[in-house]
Amino acid sequence: MRSGIHPAFRRRLAASLACAVSLLAGASVHAQAKEEASNMQLLGHNDLQARTAYQPTIQQQGDRWIAYVGHHGGKQPNPLTGKDEYNGTSIVDVTDPKAPRYLAHLPGEEGEGEAGGAQMVRVCSGKTLPHADQSRFYMLRTFGGSAHEIWDVSAPEKPSLVSRITGNLRDTHKNFWECDTGIAYLISGAPGWKTRRMTQVYDLSDPAKPRFIRNFGLVGQQPGSPDSLRGSDYDMHGPIRLGNRIYFGYNTFLNGVIQIIDREKLLRGNPSAKDPFEPTDENLTYPVITTFYTSPRLGAHTTLPLMGMDIPEFEKNKEGRSRDMLLVVNESLRNECQENRQMMYMVDITTETKPWGVSNFQVPEASGNFCARGGRFGSHSSNENMTSKYHKKLIFLAYFNAGIRAVDIRDPWSPKEVGYYIPAVTANTDKRCIKVDGADRCKVAIQTNNVETDDRGYIYAVDRANTGMHILDLTGPARAIVQP
Repeated sequence: MRSGIHPAFRRRLAASLACAVSLLAGASVHAQAKEEASNMQLLGHNDLQARTAYQPTIQQQGDRWIAYVGHHGGKQPNPLTGKDEYNGTSIVDVTDPKAPRYLAHLPGEEGEGEAGGAQMVRVCSGKTLPHADQSRFYMLRTFGGSAHEIWDVSAPEKPSLVSRITGNLRDTHKNFWECDTGIAYLISGAPGWKTRRMTQVYDLSDPAKPRFIRNFGLVGQQPGSPDSLRGSDYDMHGPIRLGNRIYFGYNTFLNGVIQIIDREKLLRGNPSAKDPFEPTDENLTYPVITTFYTSPRLGAHTTLPLMGMDIPEFEKNKEGRSRDMLLVVNESLRNECQENRQMMYMVDITTETKPWGVSNFQVPEASGNFCARGGRFGSHSSNENMTSKYHKKLIFLAYFNAGIRAVDIRDPWSPKEVGYYIPAVTANTDKRCIKVDGADRCKVAIQTNNVETDDRGYIYAVDRANTGMHILDLTGPARAIVQP
C-alpha cells in the first residue's frame, strides 16, 4: 500500500494529521470521540481524502457497485497523484461495503464552498438512455457554479469528458436526470433571470450532443418581469420526477415554495403561444398544477413523492384509505441552533391542487444536547433512491450533528424514528464556529450532509465537515421492517 503513495505526500500527510489531531484536541470539549447508534451499524468508511462532501450517487456497473460523491469547494492533497487538487468528484468502489476502495478524484472548479468544487452528481447507464452508447456509463455533474459536465465513467478509474454545458451560468446546483428518457432538469443561474437559481431543461439522451429545450421558473423571475413580483426572493433548489409529474422545491431554509408540474406540458410548451417556450407569465403558468407556499419559517430542500400510501388507521374506512404524499425536508443552515428548527414534514397531495400538511418529524434536541455540540443541528435532506426495499417504508434523513436518522413512514400521519447512527469525529473533522462577543467560538462536530441508498439496501452518508463517507446497514427492529 505504501509504495503507491508519493514520499512527499507521506510527509505532508503526517504533518497535516498531527495538525488536525492538535486542532481536534483543542477546538472543542464537545467533540464526539465515539460513534452513537441505535438499530444501525457501520459497515465501512472512506475518508474521501478529507474533502467536504455533498451528494452521493450509487450505481451498479456490471458486477461492481460504484459510489460517485460530489464535493463542495476547497483544495486537498490527492494521495493517488501526490498533488493538491481542487475538490470535485470522488469515485469509490463499494462492491464490498466493508472495504470501500478509492478509485479516482476528478477535480472541480477553483473556489470555496458553493463557489467551487462539483457538488451534484447523477449517473445513467447507456443501456437506458435512448441515444447513448449502450456499452457505456455516463456521469452528469456540476462544475463549481459555472457549468454542467457529462463524463464517460465506464471505466470509473479513468473518467473522460464527453460534453460541457456553459453559457455565462452561475450557481449551478442540484439537478435531476431521467435515465429512461435522457431529459435533465439542470439548476442554474441563467443570464437575465432575477433569481439566483432556476431550471434549465435539456435533452441529454445523447450525452455527446446536449440539446437545450427551455428555461423555467416562477412567474416574476424571468427577464423583463416587474421587480414588484419579487421573483428574486425564491431560489430553485432541486427537482424530482415521478411519472408525468415533477416536484420542485424552492428555498431550503425559509419561505419555501413547492410546485407540482405536468411534465408533458413542460416539455411540449404552451401550444397557444407564438413561442411555446418563451418565458412569459402565461407560458410559465401553463404546466403548473399547483404552487404551494409554505409557512415563512419552512423551506423545501427535498420534495420526494410517495404515491398510493395505505394509511393503517384508515383501513376500515370506505374512502380515503390510500393517499398520495409528498415528503418535504428543510435545510438547517446556521451553527448551534441560531435559526428556526428545521425538520421533515409530510404533505397530502391526493388532491394535487390542494396540498395540506399532515405531520412532521424532528429529532428532539435534548436527546443529544445537539445545540451545544457545535455545527448545524436539524434536517438537510433525505435519500432519493426509490428502491423497493425501503420505498414507502423507511426514509433516511441527513441530520448534520445528529447523524443519520432512520424514520418509519408507513403511517405518514405519524412518522416514527426506528434507528440512528452518529459517526465519531476523526482527525479530519473540521471545526464549525459562531461569533460570541465578537470572537469566534469553534467546535468540532459531525456534519452528516447527504444520504443515499443502493438497491442492495446499504445506506451511504457523507459529511460536510470532511469526515468522509460512512456505509451502514440496519439491525434489530429497524431491519425487521424491511426483511422479506
